[in-house]
Order: sequence, then structure tokens, then C-alpha cells
Amino acid sequence: MADQPNIKLDARLLVESLPESATWDDLAYEGYVRQAIEIGLADANAGRTVGHDEAMARIRGRIRRAS
Repeated sequence: MADQPNIKLDARLLVESLPESATWDDLAYEGYVRQAIEIGLADANAGRTVGHDEAMARIRGRIRRAS
């Protein structure tokens, strides 16, 4: 667990950035979005990406199969 970042400061900043009217759902959503972005950035930095043309081909294939 030594390689895991300490998220306490980031979590505090996230909570403080929410409006006073925020709900638990708002907090959970913001945490989810933050985590998804960090995972995506790590994938990109590790070279786990797909080019635009290939991504579009995959999407079109799924649309065709769904219809």
C-alpha cells in the first residue's frame, strides 16, 4: 500500500469545492469522476490508448450490432 497516494488532502479540497446544497450523491459523483479521469490519464501515460479511427470503427460496430 506504500505506492498508493494519500488522498485525504484531495478529498478535503473536493468537499470544500462543493456548494453548501451538495448531497451525498453529488459527493459520490464528483469522487467517481475524479477517479475515472485519473484512471484515464494513467492509461494514456502507459500507452493504453486507441486511435480515433479505430475508436470510431468500434463504436460503429457496436451500433450496427445493437440495431
